[in-house]
Amino acid sequence: MTDYGQEQEMEIEALEAILMDEFEEIHSSESGLNTSNRCFQIIISPQDDDTDESTDIPVQLGLVFSHTVKYPDEPPLLNVKSIRGIQADYLKILKEKLEQESFENLGMAMVYTLVTSAKEWLSEIYCQDAINEDIENEEAAKDDVIVPHGEPVTVETFLAWREIFEAELALERAKLMPESALTAPKEKKLTGRLWYESGKAKGAVAVSEASEEEDEEEIDFDDDDFEDDEEDMLEHYLADKSDSSHASRRAA
Repeated sequence: MTDYGQEQEMEIEALEAILMDEFEEIHSSESGLNTSNRCFQIIISPQDDDTDESTDIPVQLGLVFSHTVKYPDEPPLLNVKSIRGIQADYLKILKEKLEQESFENLGMAMVYTLVTSAKEWLSEIYCQDAINEDIENEEAAKDDVIVPHGEPVTVETFLAWREIFEAELALERAKLMPESALTAPKEKKLTGRLWYESGKAKGAVAVSEASEEEDEEEIDFDDDDFEDDEEDMLEHYLADKSDSSHASRRAA
């Protein structure tokens, strides 16, 4: 003849040793069960499958049970309640699941098996929700990131850009020049000799502010003009020098 009372006491002692602070005896009026027998509550939290430790997900379940007279040959009385953050619909689904498993485990101490099943169910439901939320947050963060557009800068692209930039800059400078400077005929450009003979090289002509405003034509000197006429200027200077010497000799 089976001693159900002894088997039940042995199971309670084992649960106390394994679950420690998560296991407690409660009054039957707090259990939600229709019994006056001893009632117990086990606090269950979602478990991380990789570390076998409770997660930081803010949900907790209370699994309440009470042994019947012929337990374990008949299922225990079961109830589930939310300690924190579990919806009523989930509680109903979990209770039906545990009651079904209790019938599948008749003839053996099953409470710890039911605790493990409830913990796995919580982890599956709420850890997956947390993962989905993290994925959504990551996707939202990606949407907020500004992705730079355009081609990467290389030596070739920089040189091409600089050529265009310098051309545009030259065009802007040309727009700022007076029209007379752009349309001045080639004939008005002074050669080196004319520039020397004009007296500008010796500072003979003083240019006033009034004459600068009246003179709208800008004389364009090319570097080539000076280089090409250096010999002419020297010859002209020597010729003047020679004429002056002859005149002095004749006067004497």
